[in-house]
Amino acid sequence: MPNIKSAEKRVKVIATKTLQNQMIKSNLKTTLKTFEAACENKEANLTEVFQNTVKTIDMACTKGILKKNTASRKKSSVAKKYNAAIKG
Repeated sequence: MPNIKSAEKRVKVIATKTLQNQMIKSNLKTTLKTFEAACENKEANLTEVFQNTVKTIDMACTKGILKKNTASRKKSSVAKKYNAAIKG
């Protein structure tokens, strides 16, 4: 346990930021699973789900949860699945 007041504050700040990062990661995983399910079922709102998925990936990248290349790779993978679902 920290003895200095500023160190105590840092512990609180880190705990808050950790929760925020967990929320963003959880939302990203949920969105990706929703997209996968929409592709398998070939739902009518697939375009909206795709756009939401790309937006969520970009947000995670902006917040520093994902690195730039990881986000790009995930978006590319999602786009391939989206195109395959539309054609097939």
